[in-house]
Amino acid sequence: MDLFEKITSLAKRRGFVYPGSEIYGGFAGTWDYGPLGVELKRNIKNEFWKNMVTMRENIVGLDAAIVMHPRVWEASGHVESFADPLVECKKCHKRFRADQVGEKCGECGGEFTGAKQFNLLMETAVGVVEGSKQKTYLRGEITQGVHVNFKNVVDSTRVKIPFGIAQVGKAFRNEITPGQFTFRSREFEQMEVQFYVPRDDQKSMEWFEYWKEERKSWYESLGMRKENLRFKDHEALAHYARAACDIEYNVGDDWKEMEGIHHRGDWDLRRHQEFSKQDLTYFDDATKENYLPYVIETSGGVDRATLFFLMDAYHEEEVKEGEMRTVLKLHPKLAPYKAAVFPLLANKPELTECAQKIYKELQKSFMVTWDDRGNIGKRYRAQDEIGTPYCVTVDFDSLEKGDVTVRDRDTMQQERVKISELENYLHKKIAL
Repeated sequence: MDLFEKITSLAKRRGFVYPGSEIYGGFAGTWDYGPLGVELKRNIKNEFWKNMVTMRENIVGLDAAIVMHPRVWEASGHVESFADPLVECKKCHKRFRADQVGEKCGECGGEFTGAKQFNLLMETAVGVVEGSKQKTYLRGEITQGVHVNFKNVVDSTRVKIPFGIAQVGKAFRNEITPGQFTFRSREFEQMEVQFYVPRDDQKSMEWFEYWKEERKSWYESLGMRKENLRFKDHEALAHYARAACDIEYNVGDDWKEMEGIHHRGDWDLRRHQEFSKQDLTYFDDATKENYLPYVIETSGGVDRATLFFLMDAYHEEEVKEGEMRTVLKLHPKLAPYKAAVFPLLANKPELTECAQKIYKELQKSFMVTWDDRGNIGKRYRAQDEIGTPYCVTVDFDSLEKGDVTVRDRDTMQQERVKISELENYLHKKIAL
């Protein structure tokens, strides 16, 4: 079983990710995040926002509409260029990307039709009266919502170039071949910053290099192993790009794109200025010039980051001879639950009462979970598998001495901690 299969199995079994619309046979390219998955994904987004917006003076946030004026996608080039050439098997009628097939269909051996263009934008319609609805699209990326609001942000805040606009949100694409779990989906979430810089070739490339290193370091700061990350420069550039680089993650010697860093030049603002007939130039107080700034984009997939954090954290370890454990060594900031609280024995009311008090108190500060099923060893293994960093056990000594046993997920070492000091202890360990 390869790593994708192991993660897919664990994700469903433990409530991270379920197949979309599964009771109806599924809906290809869609996924539902379960109780643990939604917490992990939310933690990733929160850490992104904290790092990119909260802790910086030169980046502000935005949440643009999913459905936008259709002219937005004409200006951005998506209507014209956002397409893949497809071939269709004459026998089984399945479609494949023309650049990923041989002479015969890999499914049934049939012959292919000629290649045809297939637009990746998902169409929708706005209006309530049949026959008079306006065709538009679900956004194929969240990027354009920032650019069409560039002037609004400049006019309504005190930002000055260089500055960025951050956004986290859903996007949609008619992916031809969704697959490899959540890696390629039709509905997905992005976390981006569009960083506007002076119209200077040298300085803009310095910002491009800066953001490459910043974004790679962010993944490493949350526990991703350095050897599993690399930069890959684009050999063929997209129509909007002056320079482009991907941060890739290594999945069993197969490198997968996780985040893109792009020098977009003035493509977006120039096109929206042309199509909207609105002046989108920026007046620079320092140089007394009006100009369309260049933009450096950092564009990461939340779902891909979630998948790769799970993969990077997945370990199978021999606890002792003949006994294995599966453990997710997620960074404590990302772990769905920061701690689990147990009574040593579920049939002892005095232990349960004490453990419940601790559990309720910790809930005020952390996402914690309660477990009194089975023996203590099975509870530890279950928490290891979902990535809970610390397990807190109330035993009979707790009632007499006012302390508990705290077990570390990664080392499996245990120490006694005073109940009165437990919250501060966990705060320091988790470093939220």
